[in-house]
Amino acid sequence: MTAYRPIDCELHDYLEIACLYGYRLNVELVNGQCFQATALTTQTLENEGEFIYFDNQRVCRLDQLSAITPQGSHALFGRIALTQ
Repeated sequence: MTAYRPIDCELHDYLEIACLYGYRLNVELVNGQCFQATALTTQTLENEGEFIYFDNQRVCRLDQLSAITPQGSHALFGRIALTQ
């Protein structure tokens, strides 16, 4: 995997909100894969980068996320593009 590129702090905040409220997300990865999962927590691992953990036992490095979209009308935000 390539060297970690941190995402903008503002974008990181959306991931934290998703974890805090346990949002079910449509997750799009930069490699084109998509899946649905509930956000659980984020973690920073020294010399490896920042990661998000999901209820389906998936773990994604934050710079590999292309976009997240919360499911349901209760969400505090809509689709968030994490990469250009």
